[in-house]
Amino acid sequence: MEIQQGYQLTYCTNIHPGETWAAVFESLRRYVLPVKARFSPDKPFAIGLRLSDVASKELEQGEQLMEFKLWLAEHDLYVPIINGFPFGSFHGEAVKDDVHRPDWTTRERVEYTKRLVRLLAFLLPEGIVGGISTSPLSYKPWLAGDAPQTQVVLQRSTQHLAELVEELVRVRAQTGRLIHLDIEPEPDGLLETSTEFIDYYETYLLPQVSGHLQATLGLSQQRAVQAVYDSVQLCYDVCHFALAYEEPAAVLEQLATKKIKVGRVQISAALKADLPPSSEDRHALAQQFSTFAESTYLHQVLVRNRDNSITQYPDLPAALPHILDAQATEWRSHFHVPVFLERYNLLQSTQPEIQKIIRLLAAQHFTAYLEVETYTWEVLPPEIKQDLVSSIERELSWVKQNLELAELQLKESNITSTVGVSA
Repeated sequence: MEIQQGYQLTYCTNIHPGETWAAVFESLRRYVLPVKARFSPDKPFAIGLRLSDVASKELEQGEQLMEFKLWLAEHDLYVPIINGFPFGSFHGEAVKDDVHRPDWTTRERVEYTKRLVRLLAFLLPEGIVGGISTSPLSYKPWLAGDAPQTQVVLQRSTQHLAELVEELVRVRAQTGRLIHLDIEPEPDGLLETSTEFIDYYETYLLPQVSGHLQATLGLSQQRAVQAVYDSVQLCYDVCHFALAYEEPAAVLEQLATKKIKVGRVQISAALKADLPPSSEDRHALAQQFSTFAESTYLHQVLVRNRDNSITQYPDLPAALPHILDAQATEWRSHFHVPVFLERYNLLQSTQPEIQKIIRLLAAQHFTAYLEVETYTWEVLPPEIKQDLVSSIERELSWVKQNLELAELQLKESNITSTVGVSA
């Protein structure tokens, strides 16, 4: 299998139900194979694999891991990245804030993530860097603004991350496989904005983890610090940063200044609406939003006000009664909608934020991994649902086309600039 260097475009298999390895493997056969046949028939196709704790344990048993690796090779597939955020069940029942359990204060989260490291190190093709996404440490509402307890959670989480990074350094030394952990900020996560992520990285992660590596592995300070930068990166979920009203260019500039890398971009879109002055029109918008108020996932709402302040609600049902607030000018809701969907009736999507990040990616090449992550197909309104294989292929093709367009525009811009200088 010859994997071309450059962008690795895939989708995250967390969209498919399945908490056991047998169920995961069945979904790969049922969906990934036909998606590859349509989207990448003549080239290797990457899988953004999602494994629950149960599935990861089962995959390590017997000959299943070797059999899976052989199956991948047989079908011209490979696994460069794993989604290690949801630990347990992710479909068919209320997930809500349980998606953050167990958090990084627990041994369960550490052992689960170490297991994913072992699995990925075995599956990762030669010469390919791997990544494992993970939660934003914990869930902020559990702490209810308790500053001392928040500090305890940050300290304990960092101790566990230090242990995980030590494992990543050992794996790299033993196997030559470089794997990074990609922390994924999201609304109401303990880390939910670029500012919180960077502050945590500099205040807790970098000093404590580098100190741990010096003490346990005998690394020099310089090598230990570099190991942290290599091992812990950012998972840039476009939907999540759009919800926080953060400009992609500003986020990337801050990260570059701090030498923090982006491990992957999760291509995802949220719902949004500009709020009109008419209460009748706002009631119509509320009716549209209410069709997305389902019981499985959290759909936080972040409201931009006239003074540019942000009001945040933990879920759509909590937000809906406030849609008449005269100070509110825009709503964005954490509901992943198909990335090719620009609008849905009266509502829009944050698709333009995806196009911004794609243009920046074409110019800066700040990561190799683009992972489409629309995990809500089961709970979308019926009129949005289509054949799943066709929908996945359509999302991937939309991203590819936009990336090709961004690269073409960049090339034309560079040619124009060169001609201008020559003239």
